[in-house]
Amino acid sequence: MKGNRSLCSKHPRPYLLFLKPIPASLADFDSKGTRDYSPRQMAVREKVFDVIISCFKRHGAEVIDTPVFELKETLTGKYGEDSKLIYDLKDQGGELLSLRYDLTVPFARYLAMNKLTNIKRYHIAKVYRRDNPAMTRGRYREFYQCDFDIAGQFDPMIPDAECLKIMCEILSSLQIGDFLVKVNDRRILDGLFAICGVPDSKFRTICSSVDKLDKVSWEEVKNEMVGEKGLAPEVADRIGDYVQQHGGVSLVEQLLQDPKLSQNKQALEGLGDLKLLFEYLTLFGIADKISFDLSLARGLDYYTGVIYEAVLLQTPVRAGDEPLGVGSVAAGGRYDGLVGMFDPKGRKVPCVGLSIGVERIFSIVEQRLEALEEKVRTTETQVLVASAQKKLLEERLKLISELWDAGIKAELLYKKNPKLLNQLQYCEEAGIPLVAIIGEEELKNGVIKLRSVASREEVDVRREDLVEEIKRRTSQPFASADLSKLSKNSGTGTI
Repeated sequence: MKGNRSLCSKHPRPYLLFLKPIPASLADFDSKGTRDYSPRQMAVREKVFDVIISCFKRHGAEVIDTPVFELKETLTGKYGEDSKLIYDLKDQGGELLSLRYDLTVPFARYLAMNKLTNIKRYHIAKVYRRDNPAMTRGRYREFYQCDFDIAGQFDPMIPDAECLKIMCEILSSLQIGDFLVKVNDRRILDGLFAICGVPDSKFRTICSSVDKLDKVSWEEVKNEMVGEKGLAPEVADRIGDYVQQHGGVSLVEQLLQDPKLSQNKQALEGLGDLKLLFEYLTLFGIADKISFDLSLARGLDYYTGVIYEAVLLQTPVRAGDEPLGVGSVAAGGRYDGLVGMFDPKGRKVPCVGLSIGVERIFSIVEQRLEALEEKVRTTETQVLVASAQKKLLEERLKLISELWDAGIKAELLYKKNPKLLNQLQYCEEAGIPLVAIIGEEELKNGVIKLRSVASREEVDVRREDLVEEIKRRTSQPFASADLSKLSKNSGTGTI
């Protein structure tokens, strides 16, 4: 980081940043992995974010933010074969900058620059990748990540177990379907590669090939290892005997007795930690959601220990078959060496964390809401201030000002003399639950007619009691998108 200096320390004038290459048109750029979001879509996204953030806060996390771009040298060499997906920027001062690829590397840089050795933080922000977009599956070039990380020197596997607990809590709360969390350990993989005869120089590239086993067959992975990466066929076969295994703590115990793997120090450490991890996961009540999967590799170079990935499960077509994974929705792991890469003295800060794949979750939730024909509220308005006769604009303005000053979320139509029917129809379309109706008779008696839009019941409320009555009737927390309605038996209605 060139002495950990600020990105802008050399150049007081604002940066002029350009993506490279610049798209021919805005429409062209929009077609390459970015999108706009309607109020309805944003209402769903906000609800999902609320679930995630409330879980992070429940576990005691603080929030931070970092710049959307970093020095290119900060990001280089941290992502393995995915480094080619980093967006490089050009500026007017000569420094090489790149858009952040994830939130983990900037977090490690933040820890080193601020000399922090202990923090539990969450960070929700956009990241950028020059990937091939598949927008129907929630895969974009600009997208949000929701990260939770624990940095500090602690006893083994306690923070790691909490990260897996958080992952399960969030996915269960979002009610997007059954899921399975695959776990492995990079030390087990490295030990496995060593005993199978993989040269040290090929560890990371072979790891990247193994990571594709959730998408393609073993034969395709083997062909890549042998044909493209120059691995001996017999070495690939030995790898295949291991990486096609998955199970629970019993598989961990079985591998601890493996005559070859148990002789490798790295693998033995990893297996020992996984056995301890399963003990904690059992105490947390989530062991049934976890699978030890030797094919899980996580292609990022910075992982050093336990790694994990959550996949949604698809109900099997035939009874007795195993559920199929239909896509990753969360992932993470331990990265004990990353902070030391940014510290001038190489001081390490052990870290473990997770990232929720919110874009895929948004896509799933949106598709299900559309299938259920659910109406989504896009505002939080509690009451519409309406008039029953003409020439009452001044009274409406005075009343709505009183409500706003009291913290009530209120609207009125921007017409001097709106028809009462039009005002009521607006409430029904917008999902506003109450109407405060002013008329000449109400003004004379010092009351406001409060109407329930759903039941059409009307009651006279003394003006001084109106705020409390509105609060009482709308005391349920606002929910723009009630995710519990995503269950299969849901009917139609307003969310």
